[in-house]
Amino acid sequence: MGMLLAFAPFIVFAVLDRLVGSLWGLAAATAVSAVLLLRDVLTPGKQPKILEMGTFVLFGGLTVYLWLMGASLSVIGVRVCVDAGLLLIVLASMALRTPFTLQYAKEQVPAELWNTPTFLHTNYVISGAWALAFAVMVVAELALIYMPQMPHRAGVIVIVIALVGAFKFTGWYPTRVRGSNAT
Repeated sequence: MGMLLAFAPFIVFAVLDRLVGSLWGLAAATAVSAVLLLRDVLTPGKQPKILEMGTFVLFGGLTVYLWLMGASLSVIGVRVCVDAGLLLIVLASMALRTPFTLQYAKEQVPAELWNTPTFLHTNYVISGAWALAFAVMVVAELALIYMPQMPHRAGVIVIVIALVGAFKFTGWYPTRVRGSNAT
């Protein structure tokens, strides 16, 4: 549930972006990100997570940029920025040897497993699946921008498939790993 809640700012952004525009969607996503960070800071035994910190910086930075610069980006242009930023957060977490899923997994797995090669490998694989999903989303959004003849629905379908695939893989893969280790 924790990792799904971390995507709340993106859901808020996606909904409000369509209803009231990018600037308000980004501002609301920034506020939701701030609330998630505050929750972790104020809850004993919790700590802010890489994804949530990166999300706050990403949405906050884009909000300030659009507001101060009076910049106008298309809906798809803003989504490219958001999804590319998310891809960078995930890749940076892996490069820093702390795949973003690790912090969420530690909340669900006994401490004695945290430093095992299988646990670490599982989190790199799941984070890699999310990186792949975000890369596919960025490519689909860029295609919508630079290939206007492409049906908008096709890009949206690719984006939805990438997200659903990453969510399903996140639930399936640890079960598969546990099953193969039990034999």
